[in-house]
Amino acid sequence: MAGLLCAPSCIVLSLALAYAHFNQVPQVQAALRGMGAVAAGLIAATGLKLLPALARHPLGWRTAALFSVVTFIAVVVVRLPLAVVIFGIGGLCCVLTWRRLTPTPAAEEER
Repeated sequence: MAGLLCAPSCIVLSLALAYAHFNQVPQVQAALRGMGAVAAGLIAATGLKLLPALARHPLGWRTAALFSVVTFIAVVVVRLPLAVVIFGIGGLCCVLTWRRLTPTPAAEEER
């Protein structure tokens, strides 16, 4: 486990130190803005690839769309921290999916 975590942790810490040293350089700021746009594009592309799987998801595409809109509003409009939104809304989605997948005692008696 340490072998899997040590190298990435050292890389991230090195990048954080480099950022702390060079964060006022305009070229570094422009590069980071560009990386943010690339990251947003990759997330959008991944979401588009996952759209066909929503047909089989227990919550369905309408619920997923609702949670997507709520997440967007929470992060962009209300400006809640992303970690809070992901754990809050993601946790709620996990609980709702688990409840939908878990058979109720009445459904088990019908079998």
